[in-house]
Order: sequence, then structure tokens, then C-alpha cells
Amino acid sequence: MSSDDDVHGAGAGQVARGADAGTDAGGREGTDTAARKGPQDGTAAGAAEVTAAVTVEAEADAEAAAPTETVAAAAADADAVPGGAAGEAPVPVHLPAPVPSPDGLPETAASEAVPEGTGEVWDVVVVGAGPAGASAAYAAATAGRRVLLLEKAELPRYKTCGGGIIGPSRDALPPGFVLPFKDRIHAVTFSYDGKLARTRRSKGMLFGLINRPEFDAALVVEAEKAGATLRTGTAVSRVEQHGAAVPDRRTVAVVLADGETVLARAVVGADGSASRIGAHVGVEMDQVDLGLEAEIPVPQTVADDWKGRVLIDWGPLPGSYGWVFPKGDTLTVGVISAKGEGAATKRYLDDFIARLGLAGFEPAVSSGHLTRCRKPGSPLSRGRVLVAGDAAGLLEPWTREGISFALRSGRLAGEWAVKISEAQDAVDARRQALNYAFAVKAGLGVEMGVGKRMLSLFESRPGMFHAALTGLRPAWLAFARITRGSTTLADLVRTYPLARKALHLLDARQARNGRG
Repeated sequence: MSSDDDVHGAGAGQVARGADAGTDAGGREGTDTAARKGPQDGTAAGAAEVTAAVTVEAEADAEAAAPTETVAAAAADADAVPGGAAGEAPVPVHLPAPVPSPDGLPETAASEAVPEGTGEVWDVVVVGAGPAGASAAYAAATAGRRVLLLEKAELPRYKTCGGGIIGPSRDALPPGFVLPFKDRIHAVTFSYDGKLARTRRSKGMLFGLINRPEFDAALVVEAEKAGATLRTGTAVSRVEQHGAAVPDRRTVAVVLADGETVLARAVVGADGSASRIGAHVGVEMDQVDLGLEAEIPVPQTVADDWKGRVLIDWGPLPGSYGWVFPKGDTLTVGVISAKGEGAATKRYLDDFIARLGLAGFEPAVSSGHLTRCRKPGSPLSRGRVLVAGDAAGLLEPWTREGISFALRSGRLAGEWAVKISEAQDAVDARRQALNYAFAVKAGLGVEMGVGKRMLSLFESRPGMFHAALTGLRPAWLAFARITRGSTTLADLVRTYPLARKALHLLDARQARNGRG
């Protein structure tokens, strides 16, 4: 076992330059090429509070244009997803066999159902070409279905994101997909509000870093290779499952902003955290966080100091943290905290950049983004419409990591959308939609439940987390295993007594506070 070297009370320059070699986490070397496994049943954001210097992403425009797409957006007639609280693994139920349509309308094939002049019917239409949407389109296209992928922007487009690719993300990628890594991380410097910095190292790669425009565009190319059709610069206004635009009960109408109507047997909404499709489904959120980020070009000497190493700083605001992710000649520097603390979050970012000795470098991009976590039990489907990724509020509540959740839920959504497209009536379609929800809840839902509890513990005891990761070898090894993908937060709680005990103590304290 190699020894740990501590950097206590490190100033800005010391944190920026890093520390000597620390504990070896061991483990296998990460791979740039994803090996696709079988179907998986589960596994920072702009606001008006931010100063004018911060550019907020296009999602904010969508929210302003559509007031129904708020955090509490819910359709009154949405299909609620049954099941327990987050953290429970539900058991699929089997609905009765399909019955004739109650209104007596024939359930006809696409070629028979569409009135003359209405246009073609796609098997699956996916709205949004981010990781979730591209994964859904890929999964449905590889199943031999006719898939249309709609994206409002032109590709590639910028996305506020740290760009960390952890193990679960690699496992959910198309086979043979070559990750466009900008750096491979073998060391992590942890600091506590800029102090008590310590670097820990691993022989094997912990995770890789990508630029989202390049990564997202490459995923879309894979979907196109599989047979999906891409339309960019195409904004969706709404979806309709009843009314004059819908020719039969097996069809969904996707109404575009220019008035054109696209017909589909199934729809996957992957249009981001301000999702129009999510509003249609009735997705509700109970955790909204604000992330601010700067892409800072740096000289080669500075880039060399950061190569292969990231910084994670436990911040001054409850549940907040900051990060530095090196990507060649650019450092991605960001912070995240709860929404409602916009001015304080901006101060944290400015102070963080200054402490790092980077205030003299002009950011190429300054941006913000809202991350939203779904309420337990919030619907994931309505009729023949599914939601995935940010549109469904699927991300890890503590770290707010969303790429792996988007890739995994998108793949599941694409696979189940195929089954929905084959459903002959509403009962069969609902059965398949419920099975998608069960698959998400059994994997990603369990991870989100544990992540929510970890966030509560972190908010109340950030110093304990810092002490554990910098001073306890088992905690560091657990961190390394999670980033590599050899375990999850949920598995960690089941297998590490220390983590399990900490969460039990948190639950007991919250129960006492509830009674008080």
C-alpha cells in the first residue's frame, strides 16, 4: 500500500497545483470503448437570480414561453406511476389481456388509420437529441423500427455540463462507441471550502472527461447509423393523444412550432429539464438546483498542472460543491447549490475561481443551468408517451450527475417505446409503459433514493464527508469503485457498514425531528 501525503490548509496556489501522490485505489484501467451489455433495468443551471454576466441556456427560454413547464408541472389526467417511495424496487404487475376499444373504434394498422394527406406514421418519435434522446433513438432503431429524432437546435450545440463519464455511462453506450476523452482522470484533490486540500491517486483510470457538444453529436451519429432519421432546428410545441390531429387511438400527434404535425405510434420525451413533453406527462420535481460554470482557456503550463487530476471542493452553501475538470487547454470550473441562492452561488463561483489563481483568465463561455430531480412516484408516462433523462427528472440527487442516468433511461425508453409502438390498444400500451416505469424505478429509482439520503447527510455534515474521503481508505476505495462503475451508491450502502450506519443515524435523527 502506498502512503498518503496530506496538504492541510492549502492556499489557492497549492490547491491549483495539487499535492503529492496519495493512496492507490487500484483497480482496472478504464477503457475508451464501450462494450454494450444487455438491457439494463435501472441504474450543474441558469436562473433570474444570476447576474447578467452569466449566460443561461436555452431551456430558460422554453420555460418563459411555456408557463406550464414549471417545477410543479402536472397534467390533471396524467397516468401516475404506482409503486413505493424512492429506494423501493417494485415488482411488475400484469394487466389483463387487451380488450376491444371501449368506444368501438377499430385499432387499425398505420397504413389504414391515417387519413389521406395526413402523412407518414413513424414507429417512434424522439424529442431531444441529447444523451437520453440519442440513446432512445439508437435503441429503437436497432430494433428495426422507423425512428424520427427531433432536435430544436443545430448540432453540435453547447451544454452546461462538467462532462464526467463514469462507469455506468460507458456501459450504456452503443457497442464500439469510442469516447472522445479530453482527459483521463487518475487523481482527485478534495478541499473543504478551499482549505484542508488533499490529493488521492489511483493506478487505474477513475473516469474520463468529454466536451458535451462533441460527445452528444457522436451519439446522434450512432443513432443515424442504426437507421434513425434526424431533424435539427425543429422545435416541438406540444403532443396530442386525442382530438382532430390524431387519426386513431394508436397514434400520437407531435405538433411542431411551425404548425406541422408529425405522427407516431410512440413518443419519447428527452427534451431537457424544461421539457414540454414532461409537462404533458405530468412530471413533478421536488429538488431544483442551480449550477454555474465557466470554460476557461489556460496556458499550457497551467494545463499541465491539472492533467489527469480533478478538484472537488465542498462548498460554503448547504449541499453545494465546486469542481475543476481539465480538458486539454481548457479548465471547466463550476459550482452547484440549491435554487434560491443565486447571488450566493455566483459569489461562490467567483471566489472559487479567484482561490484557484484563475481570475486573470477570460472564460470562453459562462453559463448556468437548472437541474431538477423528480418526486418519488412522479409519472414517467402518459398514454403512448414516455419521458427519459432530464425531462423525467432522472439524475443522482447528491452529485447531480445526469449523463449516466440519461444514457440508461434513454436506452430503456427506446426499448419500451418499441413495444408501445406495437401495442394494439390502450390497455396494451399502458402495460408496456408501466413496465418501463418499473424498470426505471427498480434501478435508477433505487439509486436516486439513496442519493437523496446521501445529500441530506452531506448538507448537515460536509466536514464528515471530507474527513472520510481524505482520511479513510475504505471511503476512498468506495469513491473509486463508484466512478469506475464497479458499484453504485445503492450497492455501497448495502455492502459498506460505515455508509449504512451513517444513513441509519440520519434516518433516526430525521424521525426525531419529525416527531418534535
